[in-house]
Amino acid sequence: MHARVCFRFDPRPTLAGMLLLAATLAGCEAGRAPPRADGADAERGRRLLAQFQCGSCHVIPGVEAARGTAGPPLATFGRQSYVAGTLPNDPQALARWLVDPPAVKPGTAMPALGVSPDDARHMAAYLATLR
Repeated sequence: MHARVCFRFDPRPTLAGMLLLAATLAGCEAGRAPPRADGADAERGRRLLAQFQCGSCHVIPGVEAARGTAGPPLATFGRQSYVAGTLPNDPQALARWLVDPPAVKPGTAMPALGVSPDDARHMAAYLATLR
């Protein structure tokens, strides 16, 4: 005959469980500096985001008149894990996306705006500061 073992599940969260969940959801990035592209100038990138009128589709803190709602808001872009849900959010991948979004993700609504690879590096540097 087999002994019957019963386990009782307590659905109340423990403090340790809540802290683990919070750390997981936060990505453990609280004190981490944004990744930087060598030689990129975030201030120049901010100006380029305005010049290419990225704010006509996105809300971008620090960029004048950037209050568009067609694309996602970019206020915390530097904390995101992925660019367009496809690429890892690092300066090189983001720059590639900014140069030619449809080549990276066919069918995307984001158009290629004629951003040069050099301009894209600076734009990526600014977006990485948005935490």
